[in-house]
Amino acid sequence: MATSDPLKILLAHDRWGTRQILDACSKLNDEQFHQRFEIGPGSLHDTLTHMLGAMRAWTQMLAGQKMGPRLEKDGRRSVGELAALLEICANEFASEADRLPLEAMVSRTREGKVYQFTRGAVLTHVTTHGMHHRAQCLNMLKQLGMKPLPLSSVAEWTWAADGK
Repeated sequence: MATSDPLKILLAHDRWGTRQILDACSKLNDEQFHQRFEIGPGSLHDTLTHMLGAMRAWTQMLAGQKMGPRLEKDGRRSVGELAALLEICANEFASEADRLPLEAMVSRTREGKVYQFTRGAVLTHVTTHGMHHRAQCLNMLKQLGMKPLPLSSVAEWTWAADGK
């Protein structure tokens, strides 16, 4: 069933859009998946790993947990491993989204400086961060000659059987 709740749309679209990119990457060989580009983190693998690492780090912060090691420092993963990790990270992020009010404050220390955010700002940041990097992935896929490119917009998510 369609929803009009912007937060539910952002969360569902973010997961769906990243899954679309991963599904497209499953058609590539290993060399293409790791090919270097002068955009974003530099390859489809590294960009997707960064997206999931960021989602995991922000979820840990929202939950008041100690930050774990960044996924980007953790080696190579296959498309299948990243797809499984997407489901774990997206489930944890969505669970955290509903835990406390959006106006509740959270803080994050980075390089010795403390930053404060509303939970709503963090949830919005993570989902728009994902869209930013999915656009970079689409550019990489286009340069690799993929046709058609995967669907990615909120409108396309809505048209694609309400994001299912």
